[in-house]
Amino acid sequence: MARATAARSLALFLLGERRRRDARARDLLRGSSELDALAERDRGLVTRLVLGATAASGALDAAIDAHLRRGARLEPRVRDALRLAAFELLYLDGRADVCVSQGVELVRGVAPRAAGLANAVLRRVAEEDAPALGAARRRVSEGTFDASDLALVGALPEWLCSAALVSLGRDGAAAWAAGALEPVGAWVASNRARAEAGQSPLRALREAGCDPEPGPLPGSFLLGSPSRLASSGLVERVRVIPCDLAAQEVALAAAPAPGSRVLEVGQGRGTKTLLLEGAACAAGGPCEIVAVEVGPRKSELAARRMEAAGVAGHVRCVCADGRALGDELGLFDLVFLDAPCTGTGTLARHPEIAWSLSPDAAHELAALQRELLASAARRVAPGGRLVYATCSVLAEEDERVVEALLACPAGEGLELVRAGRTPLRPGCDTHFHAELRRVS
Repeated sequence: MARATAARSLALFLLGERRRRDARARDLLRGSSELDALAERDRGLVTRLVLGATAASGALDAAIDAHLRRGARLEPRVRDALRLAAFELLYLDGRADVCVSQGVELVRGVAPRAAGLANAVLRRVAEEDAPALGAARRRVSEGTFDASDLALVGALPEWLCSAALVSLGRDGAAAWAAGALEPVGAWVASNRARAEAGQSPLRALREAGCDPEPGPLPGSFLLGSPSRLASSGLVERVRVIPCDLAAQEVALAAAPAPGSRVLEVGQGRGTKTLLLEGAACAAGGPCEIVAVEVGPRKSELAARRMEAAGVAGHVRCVCADGRALGDELGLFDLVFLDAPCTGTGTLARHPEIAWSLSPDAAHELAALQRELLASAARRVAPGGRLVYATCSVLAEEDERVVEALLACPAGEGLELVRAGRTPLRPGCDTHFHAELRRVS
């Protein structure tokens, strides 16, 4: 009798921990000493299985449930094991006999009496669902697809694929869905606000064994061995900043002038604060940032991060509601709003997102985004710029929000300079950003 491999058994354990603790899959993977003990190839398989089964959970459940008797209920650990095996079979293109056998053994290990059911379900997935997925992939490749095909290819809700088609067009939506389950690149940015003689970030990353390759943006690096970063101390000392290439690109597009006054709304943990300050320093000197965050804990963490980064003298962290920015703040040369959003441009990086969203999520967030943008617009000085950014691909949160501002009193005197999304690169997020200028 075959036994489940150590890698698949660990993947099942971690998937169960994620469910029981309602934890983020990536956090569990980062903190797993058992994962660190595996060979590199097995670590890669565990990572793909856990992240993939999480990202595709709704699609996998639909496939599994279609092959159960009406009214049948699965014990949670059995469902976890079936999800892993079905994901490997469908989306990692694993050998059907191996995936079925290993899935049965995973189920046998948690519920021996369910082994026969697992065998029957997984064989049906191999015989019926795998060919259906292959046909959907061909239609996408040929350009004859619809939203249901994108939903199969990306293991995504069909309503979300319909919205993406409207927002991104056919080619953009196809690329977005195809990338939803792909591994993401381990990108970092150098802290350009604190250049130290003889201490180049590239050299430091190489010495730490991270195998960095310079990226297409100033100060960007793609790590070939990202697991070495945690023990290097470079993140704690804020020598480098973990962030996707799209986030770096948005901050670079908004680059403040040296000495300018900047208002950042939606600071979070301060990643874009550091990128904006770094862009100003690279251009000749620091800018003066007031960074607003509604969450007290995030604001405190960001303030400590600014100290560690060596920019606290030029960044003031303020805990406040971005919808009620008072006149006491004054006017700013640049107002940068990093708005809360559905995160649909970051599905590969955040596998919990897609199946946690409701069809009304973008509509509900758009109301908040319009309020935040109208409030931010009132703080733009004559001749100053307003930059609106999200990590969503949905037009309702992006273009429509900007259009609503320009059509209301808060948008008077502003003109749209440019708007668009960062490229849909393999292994990267995509962000939307729009730049407006106050002309009167």
